[in-house]
Amino acid sequence: MHAMTIPAALARTGSRILGNQQSPEALFRELRAAVDAHINRHGDQMGNLEAAVQAIQSQVNGGAGGFSFGPPSWGEQVASSDVLATLRNAAGKAKAQIDLKPTASITSVPGSGGGFIQPDRADPAAMPTRRLTIRALLGRGTTGSNMIEYPRQTVRANNAATVAELALKPESNFGWELAQAKVQTIAHWVGASRQVLDDSGQLRTMIDGELRYGLALKEETQILLGDGVGTNLLGLIPQATAYDAAGQAAGASKFDVLLRAIAQAEAADLPATGVVVNNADWLTMQGIKDAQGRYIGSGPMGTAMATAWGLDVAPSASMPVGKFLVGNFANAATIYDRLQPVVLLSTEDRDNFIRNAVTILAEERLALAVRFPAALIYGDYAAAG
Repeated sequence: MHAMTIPAALARTGSRILGNQQSPEALFRELRAAVDAHINRHGDQMGNLEAAVQAIQSQVNGGAGGFSFGPPSWGEQVASSDVLATLRNAAGKAKAQIDLKPTASITSVPGSGGGFIQPDRADPAAMPTRRLTIRALLGRGTTGSNMIEYPRQTVRANNAATVAELALKPESNFGWELAQAKVQTIAHWVGASRQVLDDSGQLRTMIDGELRYGLALKEETQILLGDGVGTNLLGLIPQATAYDAAGQAAGASKFDVLLRAIAQAEAADLPATGVVVNNADWLTMQGIKDAQGRYIGSGPMGTAMATAWGLDVAPSASMPVGKFLVGNFANAATIYDRLQPVVLLSTEDRDNFIRNAVTILAEERLALAVRFPAALIYGDYAAAG
């Protein structure tokens, strides 16, 4: 640039712009750099040089050659302003204010920068699940059959006594019955597309968990309340011994009722090991106070375990409100698992194959044998004040 005249340099740069040999914006920046480099060397030609720069910028921003790049940026506005030319002619000794026109801003709306903004995906919000406690109280076993049979003693007439010499000895009487517990199936299923299961491992895991929880929830209600009709289990409550409220003192609290039920189990020679209550009832019982307004339990700041009269308490929403079950659960009843809970997938159900669909099935098989009904005392708090 220094070896040629300034008009020749402008002519060469201008021809490169109009010839579209490279980006017009890049050539304009090159020209601006050349102008700045010659300010001190060609001060007397500054007026002509600035006019040439303005002409080329006009071409870049929409003049000859058909170039159009939208509104000039703030940098381009400063470079092309009359105020900048005045400052140059004044050899940098003056100062002035340049008013810049707003340019198009990048925003989050569609058509601007919105397409680059992606929402964060939080963990899924699953529906609440119930705390399941009953299975853990019972005895465990397995079976390879569809039926559990066990002799259960029904008669014990013990006539043992002291006997005089040469006297007849007393006769006692014992009797048994053959009890049966049929293995029953608990199952449910859901349909899904093969693509969504292949593409989302998290969804597949969630479905697996939901199906297994559904089995466990139904199992708990069957263990407690099943009536033995049809495919139902015969549960603990239908086979339990009724609570005997006779002799209950007036004004007894709910804890007093539980104590009497525990005593009833003791009288049957089957000492209770635990208590099942409705969880809402248990929370109400924790709020019981004495005549001075003091909590009889640990109070709101306490960390005591759920116990009553030295026995573990298992609150359960599956227990009906206002009811309780006291018993020696591990000895009274046993769960026999024929098939542990499993989740199976199949494309051979109905027209799944031609629809790329999958049937997801969860099932389990089990039997419930209540060996000692007298070990379970079932009742309500109607006798409580």
